[in-house]
Amino acid sequence: MTAVKNGDTVRIHYTGKLTDGTVFDSSEGRDPLEFTVGAGHVIKGMDEGMLEMAEGDKKTLEIACEDAYGPVNPSARQAVPREGIPDDIPLEIGTMLQMQTPEGQVLPVTVIEVDEASVTLDANHRLAGQDLVFDVELVAIA
Repeated sequence: MTAVKNGDTVRIHYTGKLTDGTVFDSSEGRDPLEFTVGAGHVIKGMDEGMLEMAEGDKKTLEIACEDAYGPVNPSARQAVPREGIPDDIPLEIGTMLQMQTPEGQVLPVTVIEVDEASVTLDANHRLAGQDLVFDVELVAIA
């Protein structure tokens, strides 16, 4: 059978979990995820984990945070004055918002702290700092 190599387009079914078993994403009930191995379309650990798999293979990938979404970056957290946020924006902890950078890029952020004077926003990926576990099945090499 043909083994996956960099540059191959693959289709996989997967279940992504935290190390405590909490599922954060899955392709169950959806079409398989399709991507080109080595092109940077998925996290590094997933790209590397596909190499040498053959169609029909199943594998569990244990991916360290450095090969997933990276460690938490403290500088990606910022307190902003509360008066700078419109009154109709919900400010509960865990609320996902979008900000715009000075260059016009949309940046997803999460509200992590609220007090009388400020709101602390976190631009880290929600899985930053987490080691991840993926159960994958290689459906096809296109």
